[in-house]
Amino acid sequence: MTQQSLRILRFKQVSELTGLKHTSIYEKIKSGEFPPSISLGTRARGWVASEIEGWISERIKASRGETNHAV
Repeated sequence: MTQQSLRILRFKQVSELTGLKHTSIYEKIKSGEFPPSISLGTRARGWVASEIEGWISERIKASRGETNHAV
């Protein structure tokens, strides 16, 4: 794994990158449409940067009508 793929993003960064707010992110996680967060400690959560970047790439492909994508 590269350093880029090992980066952890906090909620604010994920929200800024995706344009999604708290409720939307957690609803999408619950429905399996968004990468789940990982535990960073007792009260801290984060997301693997490469998973969020992959999700964004898939949204771009889907919005442009490219059919070979997984959600």
